[in-house]
Amino acid sequence: MADTQSPPEPPIEHRPSQEEEEKRRESSASSEAAERILVTFDDDTCKDPKKWSVKYKLWVTVQLNLLAFAASLGSSITAPAQDKISQVMGVSREVTVLSISLYVIGFAFGPLFWGPVSELWGRKMSMLPATFCLGVFSIGTAVSKGPASLFITRFFGGLFGSAPNSNVAAALGDIWEPRIRGAAMSFYAVCVVGGPTLGPTIGAAALVNPHLGWRWTEYIEAIVTFAVVLITAIFLPEIYPPVLLSRKARKLRKTTGNAAYYHPSEANKLDVNTVVTKHLTRPLRMLTTEPIVTAIAVYASFVFGLLYLTLEVFPIVYLEDRGWPVVSATLPFIGLFVGILCALGINLGNIKRYAQISDAAGGKSVPEARLQPMILGSIIFPIGLFWFGWTANPKYHWAIPTVATGFIGAGFNIIFQQCINYLVDSYGLYAASATSANTFLRSIMAAGLPLAANPMFHSLGVGPAMSILGAVAVLAIAVPFLFLKYAIVLRRKSAFAMAEGGK
Repeated sequence: MADTQSPPEPPIEHRPSQEEEEKRRESSASSEAAERILVTFDDDTCKDPKKWSVKYKLWVTVQLNLLAFAASLGSSITAPAQDKISQVMGVSREVTVLSISLYVIGFAFGPLFWGPVSELWGRKMSMLPATFCLGVFSIGTAVSKGPASLFITRFFGGLFGSAPNSNVAAALGDIWEPRIRGAAMSFYAVCVVGGPTLGPTIGAAALVNPHLGWRWTEYIEAIVTFAVVLITAIFLPEIYPPVLLSRKARKLRKTTGNAAYYHPSEANKLDVNTVVTKHLTRPLRMLTTEPIVTAIAVYASFVFGLLYLTLEVFPIVYLEDRGWPVVSATLPFIGLFVGILCALGINLGNIKRYAQISDAAGGKSVPEARLQPMILGSIIFPIGLFWFGWTANPKYHWAIPTVATGFIGAGFNIIFQQCINYLVDSYGLYAASATSANTFLRSIMAAGLPLAANPMFHSLGVGPAMSILGAVAVLAIAVPFLFLKYAIVLRRKSAFAMAEGGK
């Protein structure tokens, strides 16, 4: 009888426990991470924008400032045409103020989108298509047949035009070192506020020209916008470092066949949920949760709102009370602009001092070093408001209140520019969102004050009404002093700000 032997049982397969499986995955991920090659600015094929030549950075800065100027010009260029628009469109003079306010409302909401977009797709992509659309909507306003189409196109013009106004400051922070960034920011501020101050004079010249008329205020805006877009489309490079490094990583993977090249910004998700919940809401979150952003935005919004208030107050003082012709009544805006240019000297004068402080901090940005000029601006600004308010009466020579407009412009520009510098210094790569939050609030204020100007100044009188605003400006003198005392503590508690003053 044959000896039978049962076949051996197959070995029991070992199934790793959940803990072992997690360790295996972590080990695999660690091994993969160790093999990956982080892409940096380490050669001439992709140079850090901060290391571009000074000459090239100046050329880029000029282009960025032209974008900001084209957008801000559109906000006020139709202001002298409000009476004509009222006649043509069959609406009251009070309603035509919406042509200004709706454009500025667009300035408020646009940055909530364009700021985060610039941090996802780059500065150039966030500004040029939007600025082109500003030109398109400017033509739409020029050919409008009724008030509805005029107001809608003005709103969308501001919505798209807000892209350079909110992103240029952040872009300048990408290419200039903190120690000399103030010079670039000074010229940017001149362009942002130069548009609203020069716009009325340009618009008035078109209005009284028998061969042009009120519609040409918007055709001129479109021509300027398209010219700037053409120049920047050809010559403006991408500036945002994470986008440049992501492009470099993709190029290296393609040319070398080595999939190990990467940059962390490539992991940014572009699905709708992430974009809406994380990126588009970031400026509003910063406005409501970051005390630095909130305080700076409130102060900048007040002075910026008063700049747009002058679009309605100057016609009351010079056109109605003094009976000047339309073009002549817009010339005091030149006084504002002269004051803005004078403030440029003060802002530039702070650069050497700031550079010394930055060098002492190891090259880091030092936001609090921006506050000393702001203190001076906070004092000059209410002086100009009181001076203008109580010398606006026709019994005083026209030169007296017009000189006061220079003080208003100078105080405004010092405060505005240092506010923007402070935010860029504090928030670095999140500067676009921080400045977008600032733009949102200041545009809301700038849209509302012109609507209140006519009833306020006609019922109270220019002197008392301006004195109320001057009193608020006097109270605001405390703002830069409070920042000097508490800002460092606030930045260290911030989820976005660079606790030690930047990089």
